Amino acid sequence: MRLPGRHQLVLGLMSGTSADGVDAVLASFQPPLAHPRWRMLNHCFTPYPSDLRARLIAVGQGEPLAASVLLDLAEAVSEAQAECARHCDPGGRAELVGCHGQTIWHRPPQGGRRGASWQLLQGPLLAQLLERPVVFDLRAHDLAVGGQGAPLVPAADAALLEPIDGWRAVLNLGGIANLSLLPPARGPERHRPVRGWDCGPANSLIDLAVSRFSQGRLSYDEGGAWASRGVVQEDLIQGWLREPFFQLPPPKSTGREDFGLPDLERRLQQLEQRAAAAGAPLEPADAMATLTALTAAVVAADLRHGPRPLELVVAGGGARNGMLMDQLRRRCRGLWVRPLAELGLDEAAREALGFALFAWWQHHGHAGCLPSVTGARLAAVMGVRADPTL
Repeated sequence: MRLPGRHQLVLGLMSGTSADGVDAVLASFQPPLAHPRWRMLNHCFTPYPSDLRARLIAVGQGEPLAASVLLDLAEAVSEAQAECARHCDPGGRAELVGCHGQTIWHRPPQGGRRGASWQLLQGPLLAQLLERPVVFDLRAHDLAVGGQGAPLVPAADAALLEPIDGWRAVLNLGGIANLSLLPPARGPERHRPVRGWDCGPANSLIDLAVSRFSQGRLSYDEGGAWASRGVVQEDLIQGWLREPFFQLPPPKSTGREDFGLPDLERRLQQLEQRAAAAGAPLEPADAMATLTALTAAVVAADLRHGPRPLELVVAGGGARNGMLMDQLRRRCRGLWVRPLAELGLDEAAREALGFALFAWWQHHGHAGCLPSVTGARLAAVMGVRADPTL
């Protein structure tokens, strides 16, 4: 193990619940370990082929597959991760790779049963393809000590973002919406622990609805343009907010298992019943507007679980959805709501940068998960390392 000292180049790879492709970040890290000096050198995105994305979404919603098909999927995901890594670091400068893999099932701890999470990836294959060590399976150690295994990125937010004079909330809007709450730089609360949890659906239901209403021609609502033409059914949203998951206090985590196609069908049925009672068919734009507003409403409700932040910084693909950002500003009154890009970090790069940091921490034996976020009994060093055979 190399002792902390000079800077190291690390490549981070991330594919989220939306399963739209792989984000890669090439970054430089230098001690101190807890709050490193860092610089992002490159960022790129490689979309999954459409057939691969469709298969990943299907298995992520519980579609039964033969073991041979799952094996093929794991190999395809690993090859797609390698392709993105090569685009981001064509010179092969990174000394280490941190890779999240593709989540296909997440089971939080419940009823005395430990949690489990499955990120599809062949770590040794990826290490061999890239000819450098790969740190993967980053949730397993936290789950083994009683944690949720998610969200992990609040630890990276606390390490990489400079604190401000009050609490700062960082919201990720990928397939699932999750929050980080970062304590202030000074004052009596500066030593309070970092908080964080999964709020509920972000783009998972919206993207599925877009695919359904466009007969598969579209995969997302670009800029929120479709939703912006509809009418939000506010009374339905208020009823949805009383559902069990939304009432759970942190720590909590979720995924497409809860907010996938069956959940969309249930909500669309309620919207169709509402439209039929008014004597008209359901307008797709109204459904899109209501699902988009639901994401913002869930986040606004969940902000009551923690200290009141001064600002809400938004990352992930949802930060580019104008309708969603407008809904957040309307429902989170009193907060400064702005995209992460205004802090100098591309909102699409945040998670991949975090997984690069986690690989660097694992290399130096530094605990990366936060019990205050995941509910684990203790902090654990995250990840499993695969070294290539050269």
